[in-house]
Amino acid sequence: MTTLLQSIGVLILVCTALPISTSKQWWVRVWDFPRLQIASIALIWLLITMVLGAAQQSPTSILWVIVLACFAYQLWWVWPYLRRHKVEVLPCEENNQAPSVSILTSNVLMDNRNSDSLLDLISERNPDIVATLETDQWWQEALDTQDAYPYRLASALDNKYGMHLYSKIPFEHAEVEFLVEKNIPSMNVMFLLQGAPVRLHVVHPTPPVPNENTQSTERDVELLILAKHLENVEEPIIVTGDLNDVAWSKTTRLFRRISGLLDPRVGRGMFNSFHVDFFFIRWPLDHFFLSSHWRIKTIERLRSIGSDHFPVFVEISLQNPTTLDSHLNKDQADTELEKETLQSDTANNSIDPSNPQPLD
Repeated sequence: MTTLLQSIGVLILVCTALPISTSKQWWVRVWDFPRLQIASIALIWLLITMVLGAAQQSPTSILWVIVLACFAYQLWWVWPYLRRHKVEVLPCEENNQAPSVSILTSNVLMDNRNSDSLLDLISERNPDIVATLETDQWWQEALDTQDAYPYRLASALDNKYGMHLYSKIPFEHAEVEFLVEKNIPSMNVMFLLQGAPVRLHVVHPTPPVPNENTQSTERDVELLILAKHLENVEEPIIVTGDLNDVAWSKTTRLFRRISGLLDPRVGRGMFNSFHVDFFFIRWPLDHFFLSSHWRIKTIERLRSIGSDHFPVFVEISLQNPTTLDSHLNKDQADTELEKETLQSDTANNSIDPSNPQPLD
């Protein structure tokens, strides 16, 4: 029993130490995701060793201190997404009359053919804008039946990276971009909200997994290219999509440090959107990031539609920008990581985002 406990303790240490590295190998970066799960396992391990008295026995006693440090370190990463943390995006005041917009974002799972579940959800929630990911031509035909959304932007692909926008609000500008890879689209839209120009970006970079990319470089480059484009934008901004990254990872935190965008989940909860079928390995992959012009009316994870992702929904109100800062401050390590990522071969060979290219 002691040997088993010691082996688990060492494994907790290894899983905690690996993502400290800046390596972009998938088997390193994958440990950015389950920080809450590792913290929970560490806490259980600490309690069991105390109950069994193993915590007072050397060398387990030394390992106990190490695992306690791992627990504290993992909890530090996810702490902002617990309800006791101070919110980043302020709540909307009651009886607020400022213009608002509601958005439903859903990674539908391309092979999922239960379109009625999503259409029913859209009918119930009646969002102003619907953003869908992994939507192919079949999904486009199903979603095109929604007459309430006359303004549309489509990139129907059969590679699990198609995306669509459906809106009740007219687009002043709308384009599909291919920032890094010619078969991985993103969307860049401008619309007016009671005369105020608003920028909306939808993204879905590739994940660091063996069957797609053995490294996280493509994902990281796409997010940082977008962040650099948003760095000095003064208009209200909304970024949504499946980032294939968790909110607390180094890359997503750097994306927010550069762009200046805030996370409405901070102080409100994780809103874990993936995986629908396995509650014990859920984490937040589907995101909303907002400029400081916005206040939160509601943010919700919605019911399953047959995908491996839950849809997510926000309603936000446009007001004067606040001076409330993110808890993230860019430091020298961030500058070095930004430089390393944007000077990588992937970034140098990426498609010029100022001149997006169509698919062949």
